[in-house]
Amino acid sequence: MKVSLCMIIKNETSNLYRCLQSAMKAVDEIIIMDIAATSDMCQIVRVFGAQVVDFVWNDNWNEACNQLLERARGEWILFLDADEELTPESAAVLRRIIEDDSLCGYFIRSENYLYDRMGEEITSDIVFRLFRNRSDYRFDGTVSEQMMDVIIEKNQQAKYSIAEDVVIFHYGYFDNEPGEKKQESGKYLNLIKEQIVEKPDDQLLRYHYGLELYRLGDYEQAATELIKAADELDCQTSYLPRLLHYIVLAYYVDKNYVSALSCIRQGLNFFPAYANLYYYQGLIYYAQQEYGLAYASFNHALATPEPAVNDVQFSGVRSFRSYYFLGQIAEMFYNLEEALRNYILALRENPSFVVALGGITRILQPKKDPVYAKAALEKICEFPSSRANYCIAQLLFEQAAYPLAYDYFELATQSVTESVEIKLKKAICLIQQRKFSAALRKLDSINPEHSLYKIAKFNKLFCFWLQGAQEKVRQVSEEMLALDLSQDLSRMIFLLKNNLGRRDFPPLILEKEGIFLLFDIIERTIALGEWERAITLLDGVRPESFNDMNLAIGELCFSYGNIELAEQYLNTHIDRNCQSETAYFILAQIKEQQGLYLDAHCCYRKSISINPKNPKYDIKLIQLYKKMRQTVIDQTIEKYPEISDLRTLLEAVSDK
Repeated sequence: MKVSLCMIIKNETSNLYRCLQSAMKAVDEIIIMDIAATSDMCQIVRVFGAQVVDFVWNDNWNEACNQLLERARGEWILFLDADEELTPESAAVLRRIIEDDSLCGYFIRSENYLYDRMGEEITSDIVFRLFRNRSDYRFDGTVSEQMMDVIIEKNQQAKYSIAEDVVIFHYGYFDNEPGEKKQESGKYLNLIKEQIVEKPDDQLLRYHYGLELYRLGDYEQAATELIKAADELDCQTSYLPRLLHYIVLAYYVDKNYVSALSCIRQGLNFFPAYANLYYYQGLIYYAQQEYGLAYASFNHALATPEPAVNDVQFSGVRSFRSYYFLGQIAEMFYNLEEALRNYILALRENPSFVVALGGITRILQPKKDPVYAKAALEKICEFPSSRANYCIAQLLFEQAAYPLAYDYFELATQSVTESVEIKLKKAICLIQQRKFSAALRKLDSINPEHSLYKIAKFNKLFCFWLQGAQEKVRQVSEEMLALDLSQDLSRMIFLLKNNLGRRDFPPLILEKEGIFLLFDIIERTIALGEWERAITLLDGVRPESFNDMNLAIGELCFSYGNIELAEQYLNTHIDRNCQSETAYFILAQIKEQQGLYLDAHCCYRKSISINPKNPKYDIKLIQLYKKMRQTVIDQTIEKYPEISDLRTLLEAVSDK
């Protein structure tokens, strides 16, 4: 049995070689139509001995496909896109399954690579790409039509199966430029619209229409069209699970949580073991701060069996994704042991899942105890590559654990060239360890033509400022001010330059960029224990510049133990934002540290009244009550020292 690979490509020469290389052992001939007519394509296809079909593109995809089918001489047809590739194991399996005389075609699993806020992800789908080559198997013009539909129309007894061990990797969701992708989808959408006018009751057509609307970001309209496609659809329809998935996804992205939950409940009636639905139910409950319901939903997702092959399956909904959110919920309830366990499970399921690693490092508190944190990380995680070491270094850097971050940046650059970005971050880590000479050497090695040069120069200025080297501060300031700088950066340079001596200028006004830079410098100055220097910098800026930063500065001061200064900025923030639950929550902890338990109680209750759904506030209040109880017991014992066993008696009474 021979197999013909058919492909239609457009401006995809960067992917083409990879695709053809992966299919060489699976096919006997390659037939390509290049609708962009690129010269680079000709050089590539020549290497693989492919035929090139001339076709004047007329926006008719099915006509183009039929032209390829007319040229194919194999008994079987395999369709691939240029941004796809077959896995190495697929060729032998494909050769074996086409020997089955009883089947007319196969669905193939497609693993779609994409990126979201949590990093690289994979979604699974199935596509009908392998079928027998017969002269009556031709597309008739419906945009959404699959060859499976044509085969069934021609032969009601036709049988098809799922080639579970043949796998396609699809990279198009992050290889292509978003603008180009939208443009192509827009053209395809118009073609489907024309078909819907002719066939308004075609549910498969409307399903594809809804998918294109979703890809274009019109989530509300996408949900509307997908609901129409699902209306009275037979529950045995092969694409119904995928259809339900995209309805829920469209509602979820559009933040229409009520409709999404309603659709999920209906979907679970048909498919009670569909992990995607439980996972998105968990996400919605989590967004609504219904943490108990979210907890149950993520556990349901973990408990579902292996999905049916025709279900769309986001990678990790039955493992690392759900474990991660269970970790987040555990953290909210201050169950750090359980949170750590879930983050570790998530990371073990997917070592590239960086957000789980972020949760682990946050719990280990590497800034406070870097030795313990490093030992724990080495026990929990494996860092086999430069990329893995860079990821942990970046997380530690963001958490201001500078000495440990530097160690991992060093590991990340042992076998690769040190990038300018890493060089700059290493210099910052060195500054934060007061290793000024080593830091300056790294900063001076950054080329003036590089985009990070100004930031490197600013850090050099900060380095001299920390050392109190007034003349060098003046020199670097003048060098920087001769460059093309933003107004905010110029003002920050002026602030550092004139801060070492007696300040004889009125407080400055800073905009967003300047406040961001100032906050970074303040945090790093405080991390070095230079509180007086930090305060003089704050005093050099007009208070109205901090209108949106008072809470952040208050949190920063609290995290470094300066509760008096923290209280000052938090109260200023509350004066402008009387419903700030976070500010009251931090103030409550400050009052608790000061032994002002009644004031702390009032602040905790205020946080709860503003947001009764955040469990952190309740748990902290419970802990305060326990502390208040113990204080009253101790005071009573001190008042009546003559009574023996009074502690046992009081504790027994208070437990009732």
